Amino acid sequence: MSTYEDILYDVKDHIAVITLNRPDKLNAWTAPMQASVKRAVVDAANDDNVRVIVVTGAGRGFCAGADMGNLQQIRPEKWNERELARTDNEVEPPKSNLGPDVGDLYGGRFGYLMSIRKPVIAAINGPCAGIGLVFTLYCDLRFAASEAKFTTSFAQRGLIAEHGISWLLPRITGTAHALDLLFSARKFSAEEAGRINLVNRVFPQDKFLPAVLDYAKQLADTVSPRAMAVMKAQVWKALYQDLNDAIAIGDAEMQKSFATEDFKEGVAHFVEKRAPRFTGR
Repeated sequence: MSTYEDILYDVKDHIAVITLNRPDKLNAWTAPMQASVKRAVVDAANDDNVRVIVVTGAGRGFCAGADMGNLQQIRPEKWNERELARTDNEVEPPKSNLGPDVGDLYGGRFGYLMSIRKPVIAAINGPCAGIGLVFTLYCDLRFAASEAKFTTSFAQRGLIAEHGISWLLPRITGTAHALDLLFSARKFSAEEAGRINLVNRVFPQDKFLPAVLDYAKQLADTVSPRAMAVMKAQVWKALYQDLNDAIAIGDAEMQKSFATEDFKEGVAHFVEKRAPRFTGR
């Protein structure tokens, strides 16, 4: 198991929970945090006991964005060199033959999240800004606590849409909403985030993390891990495909599914009216 800095890592009930752990700084993003999050996600991907990955924040915030002390030290002529050093290429997601390969399609700082063949859920428990918001866009699902606040923040720092969110954000919210959030850098509520599809669901603040973990446990306990892995790859691949290509991959993957243990178990538990016992095989 890896060692981590600025995060906590715990596995229970087939769910890996990664907690950004700088609560006194609203979990402001640092280079050690970034490296540790990637190591923890890859560790969860390699752990057969883990079926779902949840990322949340310690204390009252999710992530306030980049640590301002680090921002003040940036030298423009060294920025690209600094970015390459932060990608942590020594830690790579495990290769998988489940579903189409998407590794070459999603690069940069957080593209590895698309290659992980397990659902990655951002549990946004509080303020979520800048690079913290960027990170959540690379997750498969986003849930927000009712009192969470959001901002892209970049325009108010004289910065631009970084790390590919000019591509991701419009695909999640639509172009007009994306440009509004980017241009204005205004703060907006969890309720609005839900309304514009930035988050999948909003849960009451006092019941937030248990509600997210209940959802994660439902995935871990009641659906096929193999099916989730293939479907995740299909969906992220489909953003680069036309309909006919998506149909062809779907047909090929469906044929493979019929030969799996999870398919047999999926039919058996339904017919026998019992809880499923999926193995992922």
